[in-house]
Amino acid sequence: MATSTKRKTDRPPPARSLPLPPGDEVGASDMARRVGDNLRRRRKARSMSLDELAVASGVSRAALSQIETSKGNPTVGVLWKIAVGLGIPFAELLGETRGAVGVLRRADGQVLRSADGKMESRPLTPAGAAPGAEVYELRLLARATHASEAHAPGTREILIVLAGQLKLRVEAETYELGPGDSVSFSADKPHLYENPGAVEARYHDVIIYDR
Repeated sequence: MATSTKRKTDRPPPARSLPLPPGDEVGASDMARRVGDNLRRRRKARSMSLDELAVASGVSRAALSQIETSKGNPTVGVLWKIAVGLGIPFAELLGETRGAVGVLRRADGQVLRSADGKMESRPLTPAGAAPGAEVYELRLLARATHASEAHAPGTREILIVLAGQLKLRVEAETYELGPGDSVSFSADKPHLYENPGAVEARYHDVIIYDR
């Protein structure tokens, strides 16, 4: 009697499940050192201990210590928590303030990923280019969601849908948008991005701080 065997699939794994290319690994390592240096310098400038920052940010003391010593690559969500705890714009953790002219090459914009790898965020402007404002390109995989905790008080976001769909939930309200649509909202409340479509979605995200 013949035994049945499972047919092996020749389909390649999704791109975002593959290991990072060598260039990305180098970029992530550089970013970890830069974030660690910026975190330590700004924490000490505010005379905050690791324990105090842990309470203010909701990130454990052990995790903060690992980040300061460049022993880990924090996710975008963790970096947001730390920025809120320090009371500084998100981009200040990622790079130094530039001079009169700042240039950010596409290849130099370090991509940040959510813990599950479904959301990617890439800066579109040099750090310090416009005090109080930052611009990012967001990519959200098909049928994926990304929950964001409240940002610093007074922070606003403007989202422009470039491709695909967006379902944005801010507290109890939900807004559905398509290509070319935009929405502005108070980002100092918990909010959730959802891509209900069957293909990856791309957005521009403008973050404006109340300073």
